[in-house]
Amino acid sequence: MSNIVISGYYGFGNAGDEAMLCAIIDAIRDVEGDAHITVISGNPQETSRKHNIKAVGTFAAFGIFKAISNADLVISGGGSLLQDATSIRNTYYYLSIMGLAKLLGKPVMLYSQGIGPLYRNSTKRAVRFMLQYVDGITVRDTISKDELFALGIKNVEVTADAVLAMHKADSSIGANILAKYNCASSESGIKRIGIAVRRWKDDTAYRQSLADVLSRLSIDQNAEIIFVPMSHPDDTKEAKAIASLMTIKPIVLEGPFTTEEQLSLSGNVDLMIGIRLHALVFSSLMGKPVIGISYDPKITSFLHMIEQEPIGTMTELHPEVLYDRCIELLNSTESYQHSFDRIQILRKVSKRNAEFAISLLEEC
Repeated sequence: MSNIVISGYYGFGNAGDEAMLCAIIDAIRDVEGDAHITVISGNPQETSRKHNIKAVGTFAAFGIFKAISNADLVISGGGSLLQDATSIRNTYYYLSIMGLAKLLGKPVMLYSQGIGPLYRNSTKRAVRFMLQYVDGITVRDTISKDELFALGIKNVEVTADAVLAMHKADSSIGANILAKYNCASSESGIKRIGIAVRRWKDDTAYRQSLADVLSRLSIDQNAEIIFVPMSHPDDTKEAKAIASLMTIKPIVLEGPFTTEEQLSLSGNVDLMIGIRLHALVFSSLMGKPVIGISYDPKITSFLHMIEQEPIGTMTELHPEVLYDRCIELLNSTESYQHSFDRIQILRKVSKRNAEFAISLLEEC
């Protein structure tokens, strides 16, 4: 039985990251059924309960040392752990976990990571230094590969977002949640538009543009507007700020939701407009068309992987362009079929992450 330690942004209530952990655990166990997994988590009790694994606290130094000492492999990922756009300290924290593992003689893998952006020279030097010692690297997109190549890290394999390896969720789970909010049933013929927003720095100019488009869609298309929070309670607050600008009353789901509930909800809309990366990934996984508004290269990169372009950014969002694209996809997904096909390919590619991890166990 192999002992694997997973380090990432887990246990902090972010639906995308929790889904990623679920996907990584399931993918590893699909390949190595008896793997013993320990996760470094901000909420170890909750992480242990939800995923039926062992967990240690993010700052439980002795627990982390003990877990890594007993590990056969340490995984860092997935997600955007190595970036300094939002936090320098977090980047150094994740690098320190890798460093401890290497000091203890353990193989380390970067698992489906999104690298960057890295703005500071000090951060670039630290990442370059540490990654030259890791045993394997998979990244979720070519932007991440290019970021590492610029640092001189060449042995990198591009796979796909870890979440894409997840199995589809039962659609009745999300339908039951929506029924509690008195949403129209799927049999009613009313189109349902999901919205996944987030607050980013001081970028609030997009709110009015988005509110205007959603109000117009509700009136012109008799569409139901449903805000789906990915990170509770922050996303709910942002959703309510936009809802207050609308001329009609949308439905704002409160959350928090489990990974399975979140995935199922994403499959219960006819169209997802997302600023959150994993809202786009979830709906894509559930076979629904998506429209992405970019605030970060990871959004643009994912959309490019499914051969789509961002409809705009949080600082530049043209209402007419967004409205026209929504109308197009609500009335027909024929133009979107190639993206559906790309998702199926990426699902297969995503499973390569776990296969790569287990191959390191066999080599080391």
